[in-house]
Amino acid sequence: MTSPSFSSTASSGRVLVLGGTGKTGRRIAAQLKAKGVPVRIGSRSASPAFDWDNDATWEACLQDVDAIYITYAPDLAMPGATDAIQALVDRAKARGVQRLVLLSGRGEAEAQACERIVQNSGLAWTIIRASWFFQNFSEGAFVDMVHAGHITLPAGDIPEPFVDVDDIAEIAVAAFTEPGHTGEVYEVTGPRLMTFAEVADALSEAIGSHIAYVQVPHEAFVAGVQASGAPKEVVWMLDYLFSTVLDGRNAHLTDGIQRALGRPPKDFTAYAREVAETGVWAVPA
Repeated sequence: MTSPSFSSTASSGRVLVLGGTGKTGRRIAAQLKAKGVPVRIGSRSASPAFDWDNDATWEACLQDVDAIYITYAPDLAMPGATDAIQALVDRAKARGVQRLVLLSGRGEAEAQACERIVQNSGLAWTIIRASWFFQNFSEGAFVDMVHAGHITLPAGDIPEPFVDVDDIAEIAVAAFTEPGHTGEVYEVTGPRLMTFAEVADALSEAIGSHIAYVQVPHEAFVAGVQASGAPKEVVWMLDYLFSTVLDGRNAHLTDGIQRALGRPPKDFTAYAREVAETGVWAVPA
């Protein structure tokens, strides 16, 4: 049995947005504020600060909070993530939090274990189970590759239904401010499957200069990430994603965005055109 739905006045409660400066979190926080919903940003740079690795920081962030957007960096597949999610959920429930919205990942057994923790919390919950983000190419790990004109990854020809984080954020905001989303698992994808080579072609068209996809051996890719000085958790995550998750298990579309928002998901081509107009992909001087 799911928890009872919030009423239409639930938006009067404060929402703690974990990862509130990240891809999804900052969008969610901005949209909630625009709707007049009180927001507390959960990040190490915020005040009070929130640090997943230091649970002594959690207490101040949970004060006077009715709902939480939970995103775990860098990924719910990381060792220790389930323990951290369980500890946060237990503490949130003890402090009177009523609703949880969890950003999860498709095809990750560890992420689905975290989903079950939220589902069994006794609180109102919504799960957003997402595929790879469009914005990885404009705000994340791959933007430098786009600048260089070579998306150099060990992805082969496995297709992925990349999704726009704006769609994810809109679902989360709806879950916090509208009835009807309690107890829902929204598995979200874009409207089509794309290989990384097809992504490179779409970026080339939008930017007006050639972006190539370059296949590299997995081991060489991981070694290159390590040599770049990336944090060890980022190295682990990319190793895991390309060796485990990107094996075709997620090569199918879902109707999560249509069910949640009553409209189709944004297409990668539209995203690429919009971002190209901002100049984000202009080669830095």
